[in-house]
Amino acid sequence: MKARLLAVAALLGLAWAQNTALKGEITVWSWDIAAKALEAVVPSFNKLYPNVKVKVVDLGNQQVFDRGLAGCAAGGADLPDVYSVENNEAEVFWNRFPNCFTDLTVLGANQLRKDFPEFKWTELTMGNKVFAIPWDSGPVVIFYRRDLYQKAGIDPNKIATWDDFIAAGKKMLQATGGKVKMGTIANGQDDEWFRMLANQNACFYFNNQGTAVTVNQPGCVRALDTIKKLADAGVVAFGGWNEQIQYIKASAVASAMFGAWYEGTIRTNAPDQAGKWGVFLMPASQKGGVRAANLGGSALAIPASSKNKEAAWAFVKHALATTEGQITMLKEYGLVPSYLPALNDPYVKKPQPYWGNQPIWELILGTLGKIPPARGTQYFQEARQIMTAVQADFLAGKYKTVQEALDAAAKQISQATGLPIGK
Repeated sequence: MKARLLAVAALLGLAWAQNTALKGEITVWSWDIAAKALEAVVPSFNKLYPNVKVKVVDLGNQQVFDRGLAGCAAGGADLPDVYSVENNEAEVFWNRFPNCFTDLTVLGANQLRKDFPEFKWTELTMGNKVFAIPWDSGPVVIFYRRDLYQKAGIDPNKIATWDDFIAAGKKMLQATGGKVKMGTIANGQDDEWFRMLANQNACFYFNNQGTAVTVNQPGCVRALDTIKKLADAGVVAFGGWNEQIQYIKASAVASAMFGAWYEGTIRTNAPDQAGKWGVFLMPASQKGGVRAANLGGSALAIPASSKNKEAAWAFVKHALATTEGQITMLKEYGLVPSYLPALNDPYVKKPQPYWGNQPIWELILGTLGKIPPARGTQYFQEARQIMTAVQADFLAGKYKTVQEALDAAAKQISQATGLPIGK
């Protein structure tokens, strides 16, 4: 026993010596809540690595993206040691500037593959190279007003399909004299509902190889058809980000469908509604179908120009690949973990007062392994703009059928990207 204790002590001493050997300063670029969340893990990081100073810089989302592109175009000039990137924009960098970021397999990234859901790696890898580590994710759920559902006689546990959701929406309209809708679709401003529903049905703008346009295939047809049914039934309102928040604050909508990061948006914008909200799984397209999708999520990468890659890698691992790091960011700022071992933390099962003491994180994080992968490619923004316009035109009656609308979208995306339309 004494020999074993001495051996353990020797290993701990070696690890501490290695940790204290890392020195210097690293700079991290991020934005808004994400930047604050990274700052929140610095104290625990410094307990392990006391000689590494971490400077988190909040540049704002667009500035991080724009300055990242400029830095890569300039051969890595003026880039930080750790760079925040949204998943759906990541491939812009890997494709346009394949040498701008460190291949993290050299630092041991492959050892982390099993600790994150497969869908999170789709846009962060190219061939055998890993250019970023998954950070937060956006598992999609329905946030709902318990009190409004109850008054309308709606049981969320009985909403299993989108047909059920529409039927519930009609009950809500009847009970409120048409004043309360079941959700808000950003028609003409974004296609986020289409992306969530398409992902649920294992379809996206492009195939998972990033080699063909697939927006007109059956899963996407089901997605846009569902949006048409919701609109035709009159159970959803139309409006962008700001309108959605206004409707929530005014109790004009009884639900919101978004990635789980929207939890913090509701809680901070409607503090007076504490205890009135709950969460249930997004409805399936058909009974027994998938009730999971993803919207949003980010990753951390290390520019090849970093002068302190070992310290940068240590910080990335501590923030993203430890339960302590991920749960700290969840507790403090509602950033949804992608790190699967974090699902076993007691906090995940803890009742949340704002949400009627429902242990919402257990429900939300339980969907991570069920989310179909989707690839945005380097052409994500071009495809998104096209699909946003096509969806609005379709709902306005420009196209006779869902298939006709999505065939038009596929043709436009193919012309914009040079990628063929998939068979």
